[in-house]
Amino acid sequence: MPTPKTKNGFEPRTCERCGLKFEWRKKWSKDWASVKYCSKKCKG
Repeated sequence: MPTPKTKNGFEPRTCERCGLKFEWRKKWSKDWASVKYCSKKCKG
C-alpha cells in the first residue's frame, strides 16, 4: 500500500487500533481533531 501524503494540508494519522495510516476525508472535515480510527470496524 502506498504511503499517504499530506492531503488538503492535513498530515496522515495512524489508527489507534490497527496501526494503519489513513488520510483526511471530507466527511471528517468538521471533527478531524477527534478522529482516532480508520474505519467503523476499528472503532467497534
